[in-house]
Amino acid sequence: MIRQTARTYHNAYRGLSRETWLLSFIMLINRSGTMVVPFMTLYLTRPEMGYTVGEAGIVFGFFGAGAFTGAWLGGKMTDRFGFYPVQLITLTGGGLLFFILGQMNAYPFICLFTFLLSFVNEAFRPANSTAIAFYSREENRTRSYAVNRLAINIGWAVGSALGGYLAGINYELLFWVDGFTNLGAALLLWILLRPASFQPAHHQKNAEVSKPAYLDQDFMFFVAATVLFATCFFQLFTNLPVFFRKDVHLSELEIGIIMAANGILIALFEMVIVYKLEGRRRNQFYFTIGVLFIGISFMLLNLPGAGILTCTAMILVVTLGEILALPFMNSYWISRTQAGNRGQYAAIYTMAWSIAQILGPTGGAQIAQHWGFTALWWIVGGLCLLSALAFRRCA
Repeated sequence: MIRQTARTYHNAYRGLSRETWLLSFIMLINRSGTMVVPFMTLYLTRPEMGYTVGEAGIVFGFFGAGAFTGAWLGGKMTDRFGFYPVQLITLTGGGLLFFILGQMNAYPFICLFTFLLSFVNEAFRPANSTAIAFYSREENRTRSYAVNRLAINIGWAVGSALGGYLAGINYELLFWVDGFTNLGAALLLWILLRPASFQPAHHQKNAEVSKPAYLDQDFMFFVAATVLFATCFFQLFTNLPVFFRKDVHLSELEIGIIMAANGILIALFEMVIVYKLEGRRRNQFYFTIGVLFIGISFMLLNLPGAGILTCTAMILVVTLGEILALPFMNSYWISRTQAGNRGQYAAIYTMAWSIAQILGPTGGAQIAQHWGFTALWWIVGGLCLLSALAFRRCA
């Protein structure tokens, strides 16, 4: 039994390119500093800062606006200049902006630098997605994205747990750690992964003519459903920690540990689950079921007498849904691309999540402030079920 399990894990990770592993290692370093985003709402609503949940939600609206425009520009720059320089510049710029944001106290400047930070950080994503596709083969592409997510979630686990500890000491430390890990990731990219022989489409001779991504109607329907789903999903990182503190009365350390469990479980099981499922059924089947589980997880928070056990159960269910949904969503959109328009597809898909970063935290915070978290979790759960029905119709 032990040998069979070990063989399964070995097979799940076998066959991926060296560059895929290097990109994932760089992502691990970067995401190990993921502390500011999950604790930003708590940071802004603490007595020293004095902002309301609604005002914190508006800050996340600026975060989403920056992410939207950054994703658009990142996709265009990736198709024009290639994925390597875009990743290097955005990682470096993001690190410096984390340092600056941590020094801001005035609300207008917090909003401004949150926008700029998100703009630069999100421009990284289309370039990174394109790099993974470039270094992978069609038969292992879902696993290539999954191992990148593995690095993200191990980093998320480390960052959430350490962030909960550091927040108990001084919230400003979160910005310094996040900034240095961005710069560390940029340095590793520069040292370990030299520029590839990738040529942007407009430089290629006899390049295949690729239609613009926005003319792909099935893809755009998928993008619309993604916006609806991601609007709900972002509650996990923004308003959920506030609910844990205000309604369930958990400490920052307990919140950090519960949030870290999400990343740990994904690190342990996602690659094996993807390996077992990849290619057996259409991608759409898996991410539809995953979104359904995520909707159910939010509804669990409305169980009577919700405490730390309910919160833990919710994280377990949402993690299962995330494992089924996100890797196969990536495989769905990348399967529709060509070399000349991959940056466009990556940008539009990233922009869908960026729109959700505007709508989700801001709208969720307003609902929680005016009607309470119970209303929020029913609405979010219902919208997830609606988006699952939409995903089921994806061609």
